Amino acid sequence: MAAKLIDLSFTLNGRKVKVQIAPDTMLFALLREQGCASVRCACETTNCGLCTVWLDGDPVLSCSVPAARVEGRSITTLEGLKAESEALARAMAAEGAEQCGFCAPGLIMNVLALARAAKEDPSLVATREELSRQLAGNLCRCSGYESQLRAIVRFLNESGVQVGFEMPELPVNNTSCDGVSYKQITHKQPKKDSKALLEGRPVYTGDMVPAGALIVKLKRSPYARAKIRSIDTSRALKVPGVVGVYTYEDVPKRRFTIAGQSYPQPSPYDRLILENLVRYQNEEVAIVAAETEEAADKALKLIKVDYEVLEPLLDFTKALDNDIVVHPEGDVTFMFPQGGDVPRNLVCSGTSDFGDLDEAFAQSDIVFERTYTSQATQTAPMETFCAFATTDAFGRISVTTSTQVPFHVRRMVAQSLDIPQSQVQVIKPRIGGGFGSKQTGCCEIFVAFVTQQTGRPSYCCYTREETITAGNSRHQMQMTVKLGAMNDGTITAIDLHTLSNAGAYGEHATTTIGLSGHKSLPIYNHVKASRFSWDAVYTNTNRGGAYRGYGATQGQFAVESAVNELADMLHMDPADLRLKNIVREGEIMPQYYNEKLNACALDRCLLRAMDMIGWRDKPLAVDLGDRVRALGCALTMQGSGISNVDIAGIDMRLEEDGFITIGTGATDNGMGVDTILAQIAAEELGVESSLIVVRGVDTDVSPFDAGSYASSGTYVTGLAAKNAAAELREKICAKAAQMWDVDAADVVFDGQYVRLSDERAAREQNRYLTLRDFANLCVKNITGGDALTSHASACLPVSPPPFMAGIAEVEVDKATGKVTVVDYVAAVDCGTVINEALARVQAEGGIAQGIGHALYEIVEHDERGRLRTGNFMSYKLPTRLDIGSIRVAFEPSYEPTGPFGAKSIGEVVINTPLAAVASAVAHATGHQVRSLPITPEKALLGE
Repeated sequence: MAAKLIDLSFTLNGRKVKVQIAPDTMLFALLREQGCASVRCACETTNCGLCTVWLDGDPVLSCSVPAARVEGRSITTLEGLKAESEALARAMAAEGAEQCGFCAPGLIMNVLALARAAKEDPSLVATREELSRQLAGNLCRCSGYESQLRAIVRFLNESGVQVGFEMPELPVNNTSCDGVSYKQITHKQPKKDSKALLEGRPVYTGDMVPAGALIVKLKRSPYARAKIRSIDTSRALKVPGVVGVYTYEDVPKRRFTIAGQSYPQPSPYDRLILENLVRYQNEEVAIVAAETEEAADKALKLIKVDYEVLEPLLDFTKALDNDIVVHPEGDVTFMFPQGGDVPRNLVCSGTSDFGDLDEAFAQSDIVFERTYTSQATQTAPMETFCAFATTDAFGRISVTTSTQVPFHVRRMVAQSLDIPQSQVQVIKPRIGGGFGSKQTGCCEIFVAFVTQQTGRPSYCCYTREETITAGNSRHQMQMTVKLGAMNDGTITAIDLHTLSNAGAYGEHATTTIGLSGHKSLPIYNHVKASRFSWDAVYTNTNRGGAYRGYGATQGQFAVESAVNELADMLHMDPADLRLKNIVREGEIMPQYYNEKLNACALDRCLLRAMDMIGWRDKPLAVDLGDRVRALGCALTMQGSGISNVDIAGIDMRLEEDGFITIGTGATDNGMGVDTILAQIAAEELGVESSLIVVRGVDTDVSPFDAGSYASSGTYVTGLAAKNAAAELREKICAKAAQMWDVDAADVVFDGQYVRLSDERAAREQNRYLTLRDFANLCVKNITGGDALTSHASACLPVSPPPFMAGIAEVEVDKATGKVTVVDYVAAVDCGTVINEALARVQAEGGIAQGIGHALYEIVEHDERGRLRTGNFMSYKLPTRLDIGSIRVAFEPSYEPTGPFGAKSIGEVVINTPLAAVASAVAHATGHQVRSLPITPEKALLGE
């Protein structure tokens, strides 16, 4: 029997509200029902701060306040503070600090409250640590907190608050090295969506769900491995409001992959929508569609599943040729050979080598072997997975989803439902962070299936626990490095073997493990010989997948740690040892597909980082009494897209009134690619970037793009934008020549005016038009009526690496072993820096994620395969108190194949903290930690 509704009256943003609510309604849910899109949730455990509102002027977490308690009281959300928040929003936009924007409203609410309080009590902002403590409850996965802090300090100072400290000055950078003075690129510009994000507007998938959409929820297995004998859904189907309950008997039997990768997909086709064999705890076993959440939740509890519980395979080091076979079904397929052998639990295997390895080791003065383990970690974007589906007038399924790969999702949905791709449309709104996790499909499949079955709109939003347990994590990897060197520090040979835990399914297993070697070994390309071998295996743990760094993170932890250990053995400076051995511009990289390195500033990056932290003036370790302060360094490289695979298209149109629209399939998940594309196009055309409007992604109308992954946005899609802009410029001149009956060579477009190249003649003959007037003439019938359009695509035969040097300065408490990152400096070579503010925040955010990987984060299972770290209380995300100062500089090179010399930056920035922090801890304690994370126990006592 439903509980009796209660009357509730309160004030919301200055207006009186009277509603009836259920007694158990929380304030968060009530505010969402009232249309407060700025109020968001990322945790369900009061850990994230995204749901912060003011209750009678004081900040509270609305997810923890029963709505009944606000009777007669005043609630304020960001929607009610537009004027007061404007200055802070401007400061954040100037720094690029909003990134995906999902967490921004909750942070703004707390900062505004702090500003009021600090005017009365300046001690609240007396130190960086105290200010960070005041805001530690607001999590952010994108920014690394540093840019937010710069914006907050600026805002507080401008608001009359006496902040007791100063932020360090940003390094002075050359953002390009080609000597050209650019007008639109190499400069800071706010993101085009910053205003909407910082005002908390309804721009995310969960804000757009159609009224009356069915709620889709999933019954999940409590066991890591089990056979389903039977499922009884009869009682669930009788729950009022339940529309359908579906099991493995109801779904198509066509296997597919949910990895968002281009044809031919390297991930095995090894899954169905639902199956009668459970392969990891929390795997989906039934789908419920209901009119309300309450009905769906009740139905889930009434589904009775009879399991034959089986022993799970949890240890990936024992998976190969184990008696337990994770995929015994016999119909797993691969699109091309990659060394897989499914009955052996082997997803893929292979070897890449050059030179005579045995001979190189035999001639070395020093040969040693070490094994390193990098744990599984979660991407943990603030926005959980969510999607809704509808049907159009033609019966096609339209899916709106928070995804990095709309075109690949179209394929996944079509394959899973066994229908043509022509029957599927995918639309992408703004994305609340991704970091690779949304390069994999998930709830899109379920809403598409329900809408296909019912003909009604349907909506699915994962909880944080579902996002952690059923979403993908970074692959756990064990890497064995054998290294040979001479006594003078010359590295002669490297042998790397990587064993990767694919988890229950093989998404991204082949490609991530490949990058563990192909993005670590090329840094040391002067060796006489090297070998990279690999095996990825199935287990009964939650699936691995894409995460920023994509395998390079793990491989570079191992190789860079081995290089640090070599330096310590030889009593050499680890930076000097690297300068002696690293790759240089113009050289061939045998373990990087024999590519020639056209642009490389890695040596300058290392020297710059050393200068920033005062490397030459500090010992590697210094005793401070109760703690030891120490230094550690590491290098990294990544790629810029996937050579000969990643494709990006751009449509460009000169619109009436003289503005320009860009159609793209690239997905902006916070990093600002929409803004970057506008800047590149504006630079090529000579117009202001404010004239460029970037349209959202819709697979029905957007040009094809592989999606936001592999650091392809600036390099691949940016080149397509540059080429499309060049074509549009040519068409503008050709059209004007047609109007004026002159040769196109006699017409120029300077970004403001379309005119004859002879400016005097242009004015005398009235052949001088503003872009606005010219655009309006283009759509008039008297000129043939032609809104000028252009199209260009890009797919490059190379993937030029960006580089980064990172140095960590840490303190280790002698009594507890606690490791504190005091300062982290990095110098980045991403080619020409298109937008310095956005590039810096990308670097700061990646470094913070890397510090989390090094010190705090781990996906853990118990002995039965149950996840121990299923929420933000048990899975430790770094707060702004855990990171320390992050300082980033740029050392640009010029990549001739990139747009205006640019390379990528998105992924390379996460990689160095793992080895750098581990080396600093080793210098502080004498204990080299080779299995992550570096816990206080490991730091103090060793492994």
